Amino acid sequence: MQSSDVAPTGLDSDVDAIMDRLCGDAGELQIVPIVGTGGIGKTTLARKVYHDPLVRESFVVRAWVTISQNYSLGDILSSLLVFMKDFLTEEVSGLSNELMSEKLYKTLKGRRYLIVIDDMWSTKTWDEVRLFLPDDDSRSRIMLTTRLADVAAYVVSSEHFHEMQFMDDDQSWNLLRKEVFKGKYCVDGLEKVGRKIAKSCGGLPLAVVVIAGLLSEVSRTEADWEEIARNINLAIAAEEEKYAAILSLSYTHLPHHLRHCFLYMGAFPEDYEIRVSKLIKLWIAEGFVEYSSLNKTIEEAAEKCLEDLIKRNLVLVTKRKSNGRIKSCGLHDLLRDLCLIKSLEENFLLYFMGKYVLPEIFEDQLRISISYSDNLLEIDGSTIHTIICYQRSKIGSLEKFSLLSILDMVKADLPAHVFELHDLRHLAFSFPTEIPASILNLHNLETLIIYPQQQHMVTLPVEIWKMSRLRHLISSSFLTLPHPDGATAPLKNLQTLSLATNFVCSERMVKMIPNVKKLGIRYSEDELDEDYHLHNLELLHELVKLKLDIRGDFPLGPSLNPVFPESLRKLTLSGWQLPWKDLSIAGSLPNLQVLKLKNYACDGECWETTEGEFEELECLLIDESNLREWLTDSSHFPKLKCLMLHRCSSLSEIPDDIGNIPTLELIEVDGRNQSLVESAKSIQNDQQTNYENYSIQVRY
Repeated sequence: MQSSDVAPTGLDSDVDAIMDRLCGDAGELQIVPIVGTGGIGKTTLARKVYHDPLVRESFVVRAWVTISQNYSLGDILSSLLVFMKDFLTEEVSGLSNELMSEKLYKTLKGRRYLIVIDDMWSTKTWDEVRLFLPDDDSRSRIMLTTRLADVAAYVVSSEHFHEMQFMDDDQSWNLLRKEVFKGKYCVDGLEKVGRKIAKSCGGLPLAVVVIAGLLSEVSRTEADWEEIARNINLAIAAEEEKYAAILSLSYTHLPHHLRHCFLYMGAFPEDYEIRVSKLIKLWIAEGFVEYSSLNKTIEEAAEKCLEDLIKRNLVLVTKRKSNGRIKSCGLHDLLRDLCLIKSLEENFLLYFMGKYVLPEIFEDQLRISISYSDNLLEIDGSTIHTIICYQRSKIGSLEKFSLLSILDMVKADLPAHVFELHDLRHLAFSFPTEIPASILNLHNLETLIIYPQQQHMVTLPVEIWKMSRLRHLISSSFLTLPHPDGATAPLKNLQTLSLATNFVCSERMVKMIPNVKKLGIRYSEDELDEDYHLHNLELLHELVKLKLDIRGDFPLGPSLNPVFPESLRKLTLSGWQLPWKDLSIAGSLPNLQVLKLKNYACDGECWETTEGEFEELECLLIDESNLREWLTDSSHFPKLKCLMLHRCSSLSEIPDDIGNIPTLELIEVDGRNQSLVESAKSIQNDQQTNYENYSIQVRY
């Protein structure tokens, strides 16, 4: 279940009904449609079942794909294959639809699988998807959610639907009370008006939780709640659509600074998983976020805005980081519709889905988000200062868009005149292999995000060291940073640098980025004789997140001799082949909270920890390792909350004493390693039986 999903009360019977059908003995492939109106809880129900321990155990492969109204088959295939990476021997990115569908079919063939198709809108979608889902009497299941009974009837006969029902008045009140009071007793005098408010939501769970989010922000007095009840009735009377009126009321009560943040989320495509790091950069570039002395940085102020929207149940958390912070988020379809309606009413943003642009509809627009365009050149862009596009588009020239301050086009080639847009603060594009020196013209640029073409190396010009306002320099692949020859002043505002390839941490280079907080470096086997000076990392006193990735088939890591700054809170090592005993370079860090060891980051069959290290560590991930024996006890990880062991095929047992760590909340293991699954369950059972400790979850 997503962390912001709210299960309607009375859902247990729905769960039982779906579970019976998924886990039954029927050998042939069965399809289980869940049908109901938007906001009634279809996805919540499907996700609750999908993550049930019995379902986890019953299916060898589980995969989930959400399908928007404007889907692409390639996106569906790649999304499903992500869940099957443990069964694949090669990368699938960049493959044709034909090759991806072949890999998907072969991976599922002969295995018991559960595929969830969430939010299906058309029979055409089913016809396309069904072709690569085999039926070979392996007791596999397909669960789909849809608002449209006609779509479900196309897949199976109507008697096999599971139709969601609206909540009754008592269920609505129980959900409202749970959301507002978080399990505590209702304040005296509020139940009567609270029941009235809950009833006005018409039994729709989404409407109830959104109104609950609004009530959570007002004082708990009868007068204030009566005022909300009156406003709901007035809103319903003024609107033809009851539920739209209720959701709109929640927007009306937002503080002004949160309104813009909320509306901006409508710029992203339907069912899009929005990375929080990207979202807050855009909010900041737009000027929506006000810096306050209560926050150390403007980025933290932006995160606070997002948290406020989540508390109001207007935004869903789709993923969390290992430390519990929000990694990605999204909007329910009905709330996204609200965003787009209000954006048009307030001339805030225009979301355009057509291929052929009608220039007149863009007159006087400030912000545009385009799903696909072939003729953006025809638009008079004299008023536009934001363009966002997440589909392949052709632009050509931006000569008419002189006021642009934000240009974020993931799948578009670099257009002409882009380096003449002097007001640009945020630029994200697919760049050629070499960025010209004219980038220096963008003297207001704060965020530069580079999407390399065909995974090629992108080389930055030496002029990058003169861009004093730059806060975030990010590449999704290979990025070469020049030596700062001739640079006279450091980039004091730079917060993020990632992923720099074969980055030489000379004292001169490190002093040019004195305040960097997040650093990602990738080393390859191409230049092994270079002295990368990683001991100078300790000079980065503001660094809190560090990712060091080595690509190659030999142990380059031990020769690099890194020295990490004490400020470090999150460390990711990949491909280092570091002897386990040398991991004390991380264990001795006084503030380290998250440690991720990937792709044979450590080498050896035995890891014996010692007391006095990892004293602040909350999350430990070991992903792909030849570790066979782990010798430790609870005192060696006194604050550990989350332990994740993936692709550790040689490790058969988790040390029993791990269960005695008082802070431990989660053990996550690779489901294919059955002995490790049993070890995790044994620890959980021992804690529950002998110590009445029910706080440890086991996930696999």
